[in-house]
Amino acid sequence: MSLRIAVQMDPVSGVDINGDTSFALMEAAQNRGHKLWTYQPEHLSSAAGKVTARARPATVQRVKTAPAIEGDVETLDLAEDVDVVLMRQDPPFDMSYITACHVLEFLKGKTLVLNDPEWVRSSPEKIIPLEFPDLVPPTLISRDLVAITAFRKEYKDIILKPLYGNGGAGVFRVKPDDSNFSSLLEMFFGINREPVIAQAFLPNVSAGDRRVILIDGDPVGVINRVPQPGETRSNMHVGGTAEAATLSDVDRRISEAIGPTLRQRGLVFVGIDVIGDRLTEINVTSPTGVQELKRFSGVDAADLFWDAVDRRMG
Repeated sequence: MSLRIAVQMDPVSGVDINGDTSFALMEAAQNRGHKLWTYQPEHLSSAAGKVTARARPATVQRVKTAPAIEGDVETLDLAEDVDVVLMRQDPPFDMSYITACHVLEFLKGKTLVLNDPEWVRSSPEKIIPLEFPDLVPPTLISRDLVAITAFRKEYKDIILKPLYGNGGAGVFRVKPDDSNFSSLLEMFFGINREPVIAQAFLPNVSAGDRRVILIDGDPVGVINRVPQPGETRSNMHVGGTAEAATLSDVDRRISEAIGPTLRQRGLVFVGIDVIGDRLTEINVTSPTGVQELKRFSGVDAADLFWDAVDRRMG
């Protein structure tokens, strides 16, 4: 069955054809004969009971300077003109992101939206792991200086990061003798009114931060992301290097524990981060790693995703 698919994403003209997961998902859909449109969140509207988007038909291609051939702008009724909406714009997970989720929720029962926007907005990537306390490292979410100081005193070597950040931005390792602790908190609290997240530092990060891809709750593959020498962060956005890996017993155990919850919530395409034997994040907004996984292992997670969509479409 040919599907009509609208992809809510950052401009397709700027994607990396060799690394972007949204591009890989679109390419896999196109190879199945599905029709594609793209639009940005600012082109999404809701009025008079309708959800619309000013979108452009797109044909993706592996041409570095022109990742897609786009047609003229059309106004799509997302309940009538398309079968599937992919919510794939990059964070930050802010009120703009949450508002887009609310608007797309109006499509429930009419158009399949993935990941399910109700659960995307209710599953911040650094908070949802706390639903599985036995799997995560010691973690504190707080804006209370006394509480954060006590956490640091207990665990000594800690990580501080923005609660709703992404791509490794604003992540700091604070060692026991680091005199910048108070200044860092002043900086975080001066930028916004949100809490921060503090976690016990996991020394195993030097061996890599494993990105496990789950499709409809099942692990399909993993890559290992290794930080640069002298760097704590392994995110590829900040210079981490991806390398081949195979699913470990730990990866499978964690996936088995969280998979039923993801499946029930309509979180069909998910990337989890595992350091050592600890789960650190459950990425549900726009997880990455699909193209690296295919290069290293031959596993085509993008194609498996569309198999899962077919199952949900009946």
